[in-house]
Order: sequence, then structure tokens, then C-alpha cells
Amino acid sequence: MNIVVCIKQVPDTTQVRIHAETNTLIREGIPSIVNPFDMHAVEAAVALKELYGGTVTALTMGPPQAKEALREAITLGADHGVLISDRAFAGSDTLATSYILSETIRKIGAEEPVDLVVVGKQSIDGDTAQVGPGIAQRLGFTQLTYVIAVKKVDMETGTILVERQLERGHQIVEGRLPALLTVVKEMNEPRYAPLANLIKATKYEPKVFDLAALDLDRAKIGLKGSPTTVRRIFAPPARGGGPIIADQTTEPKEAARRLIEELKAKAIL
Repeated sequence: MNIVVCIKQVPDTTQVRIHAETNTLIREGIPSIVNPFDMHAVEAAVALKELYGGTVTALTMGPPQAKEALREAITLGADHGVLISDRAFAGSDTLATSYILSETIRKIGAEEPVDLVVVGKQSIDGDTAQVGPGIAQRLGFTQLTYVIAVKKVDMETGTILVERQLERGHQIVEGRLPALLTVVKEMNEPRYAPLANLIKATKYEPKVFDLAALDLDRAKIGLKGSPTTVRRIFAPPARGGGPIIADQTTEPKEAARRLIEELKAKAIL
């Protein structure tokens, strides 16, 4: 089974900086982490490889420093890494990003058809949850979102059975391969990297695809190919602590009385 897992290197949420003119996040030269939801996607992809055989290719788009995200995927068991990096891609919104990623997956699949694409349900910097479904739509893959478990993959019949996490319960769904899964963090617990993989990752150099290596429509990439307009972007203010009603020496009845008075004062009761 040929699996592609899409990951994203995102700014450390405590170190966000905004470009004053483009209203986009400045990613170069600041602390970054692998998007937490994508760590669960990598774990899911590697676990499926171990169960059904095949290979896992980690794919990301970003500046050269995003190679570190791919190396982290290698430590967790991915076999290959591909970085999409070109100044022409800067400022791409979710529509443009899904286009670039889907065309790269087509390129990967030209050598061996891709059976499954796995992504985290959303990234913590954009929180749109649009890129995964956008990739599935462009590739014509079965789209299975909010997956909490993969029950079965049958390569003979070309089907996959998954459990989806919904607001009011869970749903069992069967779909045709090739498919794209967006996974939730409750799906698994990312493994600790074994020493052999850590050593391998330190020397690993992923493939790098730039604009010249991909057959892309320039009108669909970067800021010019992004119909989304961001008027303003900013980090939310830090939350202050709430009032403390009681400490360890306060009697329960007194604490309850103070709480009621506090609620009355705020017109909650």
C-alpha cells in the first residue's frame, strides 16, 4: 500500500509574527513545530504500513527549514520525505495549497499509484480544516473526515472501513480506495522514535520539488492564485486568571456563599 501523509511545519504558538503588508504568518527564522494533528496522521500512516505493508511518504510545503518536519516524520517510521519549496508558493491560501499538494501527489503517484492520503484534521495556525478535503476533491479520492480508527483495509476489493468521530457519536463508514483520511488526535498516541530512526533522520535529505519540477498553473498558486483575502491577522490576547473564591482554609459553606454573591453581582443568577 502506497501511503502519502501530509504534514505542516507551523510556528510555535507563543512566537507568532505577522507580515505587516501581506497579513501572512512569518515562518522563516522563528521556532517551529510539526502541526500536532499531523503527528497523529504520521502515526496512523506508519501503523497501517506495519499492518498491511507498503511505504509511507511524508509530504510538506514550506521554506527550506521545513525539512526538519520531514526528518521528524522519518524518526517516527516514514520511509521517504518530499518538500515542496519555492518563493512562488508564498502566501498560498487553502485553495492554492490544496492545488499544489494534490499535483505533487499526482507526481508521486506517477511512479506507483497512491492508495491512501492521511492528514491531520486541521492545522493549529489556520484552523480551517479545508486543505485535506480540498486535496481529496482535486484528486477524486474518497473523502473520510474526522477518522478515529481504521477498522479494515481490503486491497483485493479496494475498500477501507473507518470509524468517524461525530459531535453526537461515532459512525462506521466504508469507502473505495484511493481515499483521503483526516484524523483526530484521539485516534492514537504518536510513538517514541527508536534510536535507529533518529540516526537515520540526522543524515536524511528529502527530495525537493520547486516550481520548475511541478507542472502547475501559475495563476493558481501564491498570493495571486489565492482568492481568500485576509484583512487582519493577530494573536489573541493572553487570558487572565479568573477570581479565586476560596482557598484550602475556607469552609465549603462560606465558599458557596461567596460564589453565589459573585454570580449575583455579575447578574448570572
